[in-house]
Amino acid sequence: MLNSIYNDEKIENKHKMYVSVPVNKVDEIKNRLKNIFEEELHSQNSILLSYKPEILSKLAQYISGHITRPASIGIAGETASGKSTVTLDIIDTIKSFATEFELENVITRVNTDDYYYDRSEMVKKAGSFAEFAKHYDLDVPQALELELMSKHIKELLSGKSVYLPKYDMSGTAIRYDNHTIANPSKIVISEGLFTLTEKIKDAFDFKIYVDVRHHIQKERFYIRSAERGLGDSADTIYKNASEKAEIYIRPCKKDADIVLSGEAVRARYKAFLNRIISIVQQEHFKNKELV
Repeated sequence: MLNSIYNDEKIENKHKMYVSVPVNKVDEIKNRLKNIFEEELHSQNSILLSYKPEILSKLAQYISGHITRPASIGIAGETASGKSTVTLDIIDTIKSFATEFELENVITRVNTDDYYYDRSEMVKKAGSFAEFAKHYDLDVPQALELELMSKHIKELLSGKSVYLPKYDMSGTAIRYDNHTIANPSKIVISEGLFTLTEKIKDAFDFKIYVDVRHHIQKERFYIRSAERGLGDSADTIYKNASEKAEIYIRPCKKDADIVLSGEAVRARYKAFLNRIISIVQQEHFKNKELV
């Protein structure tokens, strides 16, 4: 995955997807990755709950340079699971690496929530967002234009610039199309409730699910609801979100390459990713130290 950060300088044809890399090099990197993953998996208060062994082979191919095209990461989980926090920590860690080694166009975020359909006229007709939400379910993947999101991600991966939409989360239900330009980068990352559902999951090379125990998730939800002034409606919203999560979100866990705990100390997410990045450094930046 992280090989695509520096790959442009290594290959003559930037449109090539694969280059010849010795098999033993890929296997060597795979074994180093396995040690990192296994150590974390069996450590106390691990951020890693499970992973599919085959993902190590794909990651090794990116790091070794065998796969040269940009990589896409999709992160999903229930409301208040910690997926946004995990995503931001991944972005911050990779950007720090890029700054250290003066790399450009490293990572682009595509926000799943920005693909909610524009329902502003329905809100106006209902008189308020609260009244609108009583009759329109936002906790189902059908509420989002996931086909458009998939198209945008694939265009970015192919090297095209894309104008992304922007959804107003303040209660107007307005979506501004062609709002923000996103330029091609080495890594495209997305997170959201429905990021790994059927219409979008195939857009991602690496699928991550953030899991959390029910009582922790519920506690977080009600703290957030109080901060947003949801009042008595919080109970109804939580009940609906939980019921829809059972149908649409929790099944995505089986498709995830990596399942992370949403309860770990934040510093551990960055520490784990930095161990993976250290392999990139050792393979391709041997004359510099990773801070």
